[in-house]
Amino acid sequence: MPKKIDPEVRSRALRLLEVHGGEYTSLTAAAEAIAKQVGVGGETVRRWAVQAQVDAGARAGTTSKESAEIKRLKAENKQLREDVAILKAATTFFAGELDPRNR
Repeated sequence: MPKKIDPEVRSRALRLLEVHGGEYTSLTAAAEAIAKQVGVGGETVRRWAVQAQVDAGARAGTTSKESAEIKRLKAENKQLREDVAILKAATTFFAGELDPRNR
């Protein structure tokens, strides 16, 4: 289970990456150096940077808003499927109760 990281740490890491990212040979190298400063993993900072680029439109991919909407829709879809299954079972039960052959 991933641990929750304070949003302020994330924003600080992204600010540092924006200001000092050009001083490094690659995004990975910059992320590793900044990660040590803010106390998180290098891959975490690199993923934050990539997602920030996607959210800004500078890189292709699914934005954070789109990901949240997809997650919400999947949960809603799951709930609706469960509701349909319950209604089908209830319909079958009550249809059997109303069948005159069962009396």
